[in-house]
Amino acid sequence: MGEQSNSFYARLDRLERKHEAMASRGYTARVRADGLVVVKPKRIQSRISGRSLILFVAAFFLFKGFLLATLGFGSYDFRVAQLREGTALERAGAFVMERDPVSQFIAEKIGPVLR
Repeated sequence: MGEQSNSFYARLDRLERKHEAMASRGYTARVRADGLVVVKPKRIQSRISGRSLILFVAAFFLFKGFLLATLGFGSYDFRVAQLREGTALERAGAFVMERDPVSQFIAEKIGPVLR
């Protein structure tokens, strides 16, 4: 008897959470092939899409490559080394702005075009 009671309360809890989700986020209703109408809460969608994230990372690498090509490798490394000796925020910036193979490749390809 106790097992049936636990099963009932677990199902009741799931239904209450589903109802609360439908009330707060809205819901979608679909008709299955057998004619049954199934109502589900809307999913939470991220405001940042994967495509946006990939474009941001690509633009960041292009920016770093442009800086490397414009300043030159020696000057760029010197400036990053100066950042590395600053505050915690500047050290984090130096970590992000360190020369990497992708930005170096981009700089090597862009460099002749800029000169």
